[in-house]
Amino acid sequence: MSNVIYDDVGSFPIPKDTEKEWVDYALNEDQKNENLIVLLNNIFQQKIESGVHVPTYPQLRDMNEQFLSIIRNPENYEEPFNVKEEEAIIPEIDIIGKTCSEYKKTTGEELGIRVCITGPVELYLHEFGSTAYEDVLKQLAKSTNSFIKNSFKKAKDFKISTISIDEPSIGINPQIMFEDEHIIESLSIAGDYARKNDADVEIHLHSPLHYELACQSESINIIGVESAANPSYLELIDKSILESWDSYLRVGIARTDISNLGAYLNEMHNINVWKNPILLNEIVTDIETPKIISKRLKRAKLLFGDRVKYAGPDCGLGSWPSQEMARNLLYNVSRGIIDFEDI
Repeated sequence: MSNVIYDDVGSFPIPKDTEKEWVDYALNEDQKNENLIVLLNNIFQQKIESGVHVPTYPQLRDMNEQFLSIIRNPENYEEPFNVKEEEAIIPEIDIIGKTCSEYKKTTGEELGIRVCITGPVELYLHEFGSTAYEDVLKQLAKSTNSFIKNSFKKAKDFKISTISIDEPSIGINPQIMFEDEHIIESLSIAGDYARKNDADVEIHLHSPLHYELACQSESINIIGVESAANPSYLELIDKSILESWDSYLRVGIARTDISNLGAYLNEMHNINVWKNPILLNEIVTDIETPKIISKRLKRAKLLFGDRVKYAGPDCGLGSWPSQEMARNLLYNVSRGIIDFEDI
């Protein structure tokens, strides 16, 4: 494996003939449905074949409701917002075990996977908005830790190498009214089990404005930066601060903001490319090419050296128009990393 670990953020397009509502229903109520099993394992296999080193389970559901629908159910907790460990289930992890078993049989090695889970601050904002109840935030952090702990216990024929705590609102949402110390504590609690079991714990941020909060967490050791669409974000990070907290970076080296990329093509061709899917393919053939991706990685490595531990697309690909385009972008990232390391 290369010295830069390639992971993806999680979401991925579903086939055009599949209804999202059915996916939600099946994952909540009918997890042994053969069509669901085929769907998730097919997506997961596409990630592996595209060259992703540490693929994330296919995250096809709403990032908040996936967890809150379990957490807020009184049958699933002993204390409000602190879910019982046995109820803190991410069924996708069980389902992709089929592909992981086949991978182990073929290669003789256990695949390392990435588990993405919505963080306590984001879950709190979704439920309560701008009010600040520190005790509830702490309970949600414990719930996050329980989902992670349960995931480790269910890992068979594969290992959980990386946990990603998804906190897109930190640094962006003015509704966050918690003191810094409470945010740091919640992040430390959320990733506690993972760090004690030798997994890397990333935080996925949409803005690195308050990245030092994550550095100060006892659990998080990887700071995720969406630096492909926003190259200036790297200028907000101080390498010496990363070193002082022994923190590393996960840099975005491929853009995933499909709406903005489509708008660029609209302007260039003076046509609505959303009605011309062939032109949309220029995103992966002419714009987000391995060469461009490799240059972004080179810039990040020049700035931060070995503090760059992970790289991949900025964000998830669930809103992309087709699985083929999403798969091609993942492949381009793989090629870009390889080309950079071959220099």
